[in-house]
Amino acid sequence: MTEILRVENLRKSYDGFLAVNGVSFSVAQGELKALIGPNGAGKSTCFNMLMGQLRPTSGQVFFDGENITGHKPRDIWRRGVGRTFQITGTYQSMTVIENVQMALMSHHRKIFSIAPRAWKLYRDEAFEFLRTVAMEEQADRPCSILAYGDLKRLELAIALCHRPRLLLMDEPTAGMAPSARIELMQLTADIVREQGVSVLFTEHDMDVVFAHSHHIMVLNRGELIADGNAAQVRNNPQVQEVYLGGGTLFKEDSHA
Repeated sequence: MTEILRVENLRKSYDGFLAVNGVSFSVAQGELKALIGPNGAGKSTCFNMLMGQLRPTSGQVFFDGENITGHKPRDIWRRGVGRTFQITGTYQSMTVIENVQMALMSHHRKIFSIAPRAWKLYRDEAFEFLRTVAMEEQADRPCSILAYGDLKRLELAIALCHRPRLLLMDEPTAGMAPSARIELMQLTADIVREQGVSVLFTEHDMDVVFAHSHHIMVLNRGELIADGNAAQVRNNPQVQEVYLGGGTLFKEDSHA
């Protein structure tokens, strides 16, 4: 499979404390890969360096063969890397479809062309993205009254508007009911399979991780200790030593 993301010896230090220490990995085109680890393992720090919110202390990040280390988030986004966040950031005063239209206006560089007729721009295209995430029937509902799971699906539609080749999803099912978690990750897996989008995601729900990931990486204290398929990670002695307890693979909250 073609490599879309390569991370080489990534480090982030805060006053001598290594939050991320020598992390190297790759993500292939069309791969759904999980990055897991206990609270404070360095997952979100790693994500923030990949997307340009944080500058690495050392190491390099390559997207589609191009060195994007330290580039600004908007530049990385324009190159084809999308992101969703733990906490949704939709416009609550707008309808579902208006949120998607705003994302499309940004993608088409029309964000400063807002006028009385702006509500008509890219409406048909917006419906197609809502259909992708099974939200077309809620197109004209205000975001302020949506269930949290629906907001997460809307956020996914917004991220897809830029047609990313790589999507970073930070705790995509945080705060969702168990059934909604399964639906969202199955939807994500379908998008990966049908559109060839690569997805790298962090997650605290191990059922979601093991059910849908092609490969799983495990971070512990800023270091990558495992990288393999579900069976390899489950049977990895170091993972078992660090994380197994109470009869289940470790649990963590939605903060990293």
